[in-house]
Amino acid sequence: TMELLEDLIEQVRQLPMVNFIEKNSLVHANEFTVAKGAPWGLARISHRDPLSLGSFDQYLYDSNGGTGVTSYVIDTGVNVHHEQFEGRAKWGKTIPQGDEDEDGNGHGTHCAGTIGSNAYGVAKNAEIVAVKVLRSNGSGSMSDVIKGVEFAVKSHQDSVKKGKNSFSTANMSLGGGKSPALDLAVNAAVKAGLHFAVAAGNENQDACNTSPASAENAITVGASTISDARAYFSNYGKCVDIFAPGLNILSTYIGSDAATAYLSGTSMASPHIAGLLTYYLSLQPSSDSEFFIGAEGITPAQLKKNLIAFGTPDVLADIPADTPNILAFNGAGQNLTKFWGH
Repeated sequence: TMELLEDLIEQVRQLPMVNFIEKNSLVHANEFTVAKGAPWGLARISHRDPLSLGSFDQYLYDSNGGTGVTSYVIDTGVNVHHEQFEGRAKWGKTIPQGDEDEDGNGHGTHCAGTIGSNAYGVAKNAEIVAVKVLRSNGSGSMSDVIKGVEFAVKSHQDSVKKGKNSFSTANMSLGGGKSPALDLAVNAAVKAGLHFAVAAGNENQDACNTSPASAENAITVGASTISDARAYFSNYGKCVDIFAPGLNILSTYIGSDAATAYLSGTSMASPHIAGLLTYYLSLQPSSDSEFFIGAEGITPAQLKKNLIAFGTPDVLADIPADTPNILAFNGAGQNLTKFWGH
């Protein structure tokens, strides 16, 4: 090896004894953590190949994933005292008037667990913030949902101003009919710096007919099964960006501070992606890397592009022609050079 001035490189390249010249680059040890007994969804997003008897419960990941990143769960609330959150979950705001600061449904707690709980989470060090927009029966008004999005944006912006936890993600595993107002709110949130994942919906129809699945700036997530097929209920179409596990997903629940439950839906797929966004944001290249993005970090648009490009292509069955056949992938705890190089 040798160091050369730039104007000498071509001269040296022409020498008969020189086969090639390669620029010096950083090399990293391939250290990763394996969580055994993990939910199949975590195992699937950490393997390129279909799950086998040897891999179906093994989650391969970087143990630093989620550190320093806040994820807003815009849902029914979160059981913030659940032991699986290890003190990393807090109550943000209750939007429905007269409602209590607790999750009386379980849906939001389950989603939060997939994002950042210790045993069931993609990004196990994430900070979770509960934003309650749905009542205990799982329903709520569109105006309350929009207020929840606005709260998350303001909270994120306040953190940026303080220089604290300046990277934030949001998950919204809910939906209804087409709402230009909700789509506008979500698109504006992404432009304000929130990395946003939304559920595609469970009606087995074109996701473009629903909101917020049709919000183009967000990442719209369809649901896949353990056998690598589109879940029978999952919406589809060009508004879907990527698929993630969404059938029989084990995560945190309500009833006690140790409760768990199996749930199904694109509501369970979306937090896998919110968790992945949180995971990747915490693992951005350092300033000495050739892939260093800058002090302000990667934009939501670029991270969305990288996430989709890094996904595992063409492995899912029953995907309509106009729907992207891409399954989410976390890099299996290995060097993420290819992810950041997209």
